[in-house]
Amino acid sequence: MIIVSGKLYIQTGQRDAFVTRSTAAVVAARQTPGCRDFAVSPDPVDPDRVNIFEEWESMEALEAFRGSGPDDPLFALIVRADIAEREL
Repeated sequence: MIIVSGKLYIQTGQRDAFVTRSTAAVVAARQTPGCRDFAVSPDPVDPDRVNIFEEWESMEALEAFRGSGPDDPLFALIVRADIAEREL
């Protein structure tokens, strides 16, 4: 099992728009074989932070999902990322 978790810092004032615009990616991930969970959530304390959590059956499933879509202009809203992958 692969866990991807961490935090993204979004341009000031854009956090809620980022979370809303991430909905399609969340839906797509959850429909992908091998995805056990996928969440993009606003942080309740920091107005510029988004929390990320993903759980995948294997690295192959995660990599297949990552390679399946085009680059998204949504990434331009990210100022800084602190994301880690762990194999359990």
